[in-house]
Amino acid sequence: METTNMSKQIPDLTTLKDLYLKMVQTRHFEETAARLFAQGKVHGTAHFCIGEEATGVGACVALEPQDLIYATHRGHGQSIGKGSDIGRMMAEFLGKEAGFCKGKGGCMHIADLSIGNLGANGIVGAGIPIAVGAALTTQIKKLDRVVLCFFGDGAANEGAFHEALNLASIWKLPVIFYCVNNQYGMSMHVSQHMNIDDISVRAKSYGIEGRAFDGNDVLEVHRQTLAAREYARTEGPILIVANTYRIMGHSKSDAGKYRAKEEVAYWKERCPLIKMRAFLLDNDLCTEDEIKAIETQGEQDIKDAVAFAEASPEPSVDEIEDDVYAP
Repeated sequence: METTNMSKQIPDLTTLKDLYLKMVQTRHFEETAARLFAQGKVHGTAHFCIGEEATGVGACVALEPQDLIYATHRGHGQSIGKGSDIGRMMAEFLGKEAGFCKGKGGCMHIADLSIGNLGANGIVGAGIPIAVGAALTTQIKKLDRVVLCFFGDGAANEGAFHEALNLASIWKLPVIFYCVNNQYGMSMHVSQHMNIDDISVRAKSYGIEGRAFDGNDVLEVHRQTLAAREYARTEGPILIVANTYRIMGHSKSDAGKYRAKEEVAYWKERCPLIKMRAFLLDNDLCTEDEIKAIETQGEQDIKDAVAFAEASPEPSVDEIEDDVYAP
């Protein structure tokens, strides 16, 4: 499994601050969402990416506005990274009318076509072949864009993964298959559900490029995605694997008793926010006051999002059948 240190290829300061701010926003969004869930304000379940913020933010910031993404059920950081309105995200989470899906989709189905976020999918691996379809459209219409599809290590064992990579390889489609390896498929460690250490080697079976890297290093994620985007535009499909860790359970119903506290503590010390904060300070790119200002802004952005969501009306019963395909 390949790992790297903070990338030496540093983006401009505006991008660096944007990366850190979006990770801070993601962390506060999820901590706040967990609290709202515990208060009974959210029904169903929720899946959080605390500890994985760099994977979604770093990748999406590296994309161009016209590029498309397919997110996952653990996709808050992916949506924030792509530029989704956080107030409408929170409204969707709370089931309010101002949400992206009018409160009917919940946090697992946030979509924003205006910025190329084609939505998440609650079915493991289901977004992978759909992304291939979008990439085929891109190729046929000769559009200047790529399609990036997020999925987890567990989804890399689904048949849809292998079928999609095979077709994309044959047709040389402009698609980035992006595996967020957070070490666990629900309660099963990755070592128990595949007999390889590096998921990216599976790319060789389909004659495409495969690369693995440190998913807790937001600069490395950003750099690798920039390179993958250029490769997909000119050469065709590529599989990239961001190795990270899921701090919280699989969902809100998961107590996480299947892993040791020492393991979680080990990964908490490698938190992507802590790494990025230290990088900015150690390289004199930001002062302590500037860092705190970014953190304050990120926290306030989420408070504003909650206020917006809570002020939004509930969906009307009269519209319950709207947006349903079948009559």
